Amino acid sequence: MTIRAPRPVDVEQYAEAVRRSAEHIGRWNPVEPDGLPELLGRQGSGLRTFLIVDQETGGLVGKCNVANIVMGRFCNGALGYDSYEPFAGTGRMTEGMLLVVDRCFADQSTGGLGLHRLEINVQPENERSIAMARRLGFRHEGFTPRMLYLGGSWRDHERFAMTAEEWPGLTGR
Repeated sequence: MTIRAPRPVDVEQYAEAVRRSAEHIGRWNPVEPDGLPELLGRQGSGLRTFLIVDQETGGLVGKCNVANIVMGRFCNGALGYDSYEPFAGTGRMTEGMLLVVDRCFADQSTGGLGLHRLEINVQPENERSIAMARRLGFRHEGFTPRMLYLGGSWRDHERFAMTAEEWPGLTGR
């Protein structure tokens, strides 16, 4: 697996992956196959997106947004992710997410985001995403009622988090 920032040339492949995975994604997140250009325009200090790509096939395995990035004394970001068919459930998304978390905690001088804390917020019924958070080593911090407006209603979320000191994947520490 490899991770990289999305590019304008990814628009068609991204749209195809999201359409192919609409049923899988739609239970939990908005399905926006034509949303990559807008997402590209929003990239900056508060939002970084990573595409997870299968190196062998070039297929788009998934996407991870690192959103609500706050530096200063907080150095925190929130991970949100979607996996795409036919790769969902194959372990490739987990491999890619390990790379994303490593990049988030890596020092900015080495191309990382320099974050100290990451969180993942998941709807309680989304067992696969909760399993991902746990596979990555995130600890359960609590429950947040009516956290996000999705699919026409306010949705509850389970909150998971990890700090850089807890992350075993980062090398050179």
